[in-house]
Order: sequence, then C-alpha cells, then structure tokens
Amino acid sequence: MSKRKIFWSVLGAIVLVAVGIQLIPYGRNHANPPVLTEPQWDSPRTRELFTRACADCHSNETVWPWYSNIAPVSWLAQRDVDEGREKFNISTGSGEADEAAEKVVEGEMPPAQYTWLHPEANLTTSERQELIQGLLATFGGEGGESSERE
Repeated sequence: MSKRKIFWSVLGAIVLVAVGIQLIPYGRNHANPPVLTEPQWDSPRTRELFTRACADCHSNETVWPWYSNIAPVSWLAQRDVDEGREKFNISTGSGEADEAAEKVVEGEMPPAQYTWLHPEANLTTSERQELIQGLLATFGGEGGESSERE
C-alpha cells in the first residue's frame, strides 16, 4: 500500500470518527436552570470579578460559546459546568463558598483549560486577592460575615 493511500485512509478514518462523535448526545444540554437566588455581594467589584472568572461554571448563567456544541470539547465543557455547579453554585445558594475561596488562593481556580479559552478570566495578583477577600466577605469565612440572601 502506498504512503498516499495510507494517508487518505487515515484522514478518512479521522473525519469519520470526528463526525461520528457528534452523534453522542452528552454535552449539548445548554439550558441554564432558573436563578433561585442572588448573593448580596460585598461590592460590585467582587461581583464583576466573580462573573469574569467563575460564573460560567458556578452559576446558572453560563455563557455557552459556539465551540461548546462540538464534541469532544462539548463533553469537557458540560462536565466542568456540571461539576462546578455541584460544588458551588451562587444561583441556588448551594456549595461551600469558603472552599471556593480556598481554591482561588491555591491557584486552582479558575482552571487553566478555562483561562486558555477565556483570557478575561486570567486574574492579576491584585484581582485574585480582591476576589478572595470579596468571596470571604460575601459568603463568610475568615474575616468575612455571611451575607447571602434567598
């Protein structure tokens, strides 16, 4: 078999797989559930930083970009949003806000795969510190009083 024939066979197989995985339904449920609550933010700045860096996965107000409809990226996006909402969701008042602040302190949030595609979510050191202090002040924790309302 010639190299040219092998190349076209491999390319054809890749295209067939790429088209075939689009038929898998997971990752296309982009309906945002209703917002049940809104935190009483300590400041508009905290809300702005949270919206920029966290809200797509930790609220029911996810913005689903075009590429979130194409597998396998759709699978990753859906998994991240599902896990994020399960762990901490400001739209339902569920989850551990102090743990969310801790993940920001540790540099685990926002995750690298998110900031690659959302450069606005890359926080400077001072913005990161502002967000941490704002989360603690809004939701409680070290140095903050809980002020979430339903």
